[in-house]
Amino acid sequence: MGENMNLKNYGMPTLIETSTLEECAKLCADSGLDFIELNMNLPQYQLDKIDVEQFKNVADKYGIYYTIHLDENLNVCDFNPYVADAYKKTVADAIRIAKHLNVRVLNMHMAKGVYFTLPDRKVLLFSEYKDRYLESIVDFKNMCENAIGDTDIKICIENCDGYEDFQKEAIELLLKSDAFALTFDVGHNHGIGGADEEFIMKHKDRLQHMHLHDAEGRKNHLALGTGEIDIEKYINLANKQNCRVVLETKTIDGLEQSVEWLKGFQK
Repeated sequence: MGENMNLKNYGMPTLIETSTLEECAKLCADSGLDFIELNMNLPQYQLDKIDVEQFKNVADKYGIYYTIHLDENLNVCDFNPYVADAYKKTVADAIRIAKHLNVRVLNMHMAKGVYFTLPDRKVLLFSEYKDRYLESIVDFKNMCENAIGDTDIKICIENCDGYEDFQKEAIELLLKSDAFALTFDVGHNHGIGGADEEFIMKHKDRLQHMHLHDAEGRKNHLALGTGEIDIEKYINLANKQNCRVVLETKTIDGLEQSVEWLKGFQK
């Protein structure tokens, strides 16, 4: 691809070093990237802090757009209904904000929930009470479908540290709905020896989002070209599936190194 590599649909995460949206947007534009993934774990990107008009103005000023990374603590299947309802309301409100900001991807993690440690094994409660867990998943799916309506917003489910069987079953239930798709985090997958890749590739037709970073062993979020991942393989997959790609490093320096690596990448 060389120096003129098209960075369309490549984006960046919100970084700790960029304390304001404007700083982040300027870095995004100066790097030639297309979008910012707003991280709702950060205080400045909580729903009550998102001024829609301000966010629109910043996007217009810098010629970028947004995706949203939902709170990593999200647990819509918590057995405590008050807790579960709070998380479901958070997602519904994020969908509402997404409509106003023309966001088309909401990235989410699948909670594994609480576990009990027995003398001979660890018991995940969502697995032990799987029927109740899956009922909650179906309720969540229906809620999201109603909230999204006829827009083309997708809730993309990200792999983290190895899918449990009950999570795979839940994801396959969610993927019955057009409201849901997949995010492939290639670094997380590498850190667990590629354990999630078979499941993701089984559903690669639903792959719409990617978190791309290098890794070395279990050390993640490295700049592209500084670890041991076959980055070219995943760029080709992203191109084939027409994925948006977040260069998910955690520092400005790592982001800039990744952009430079991409510019010099030869297909």
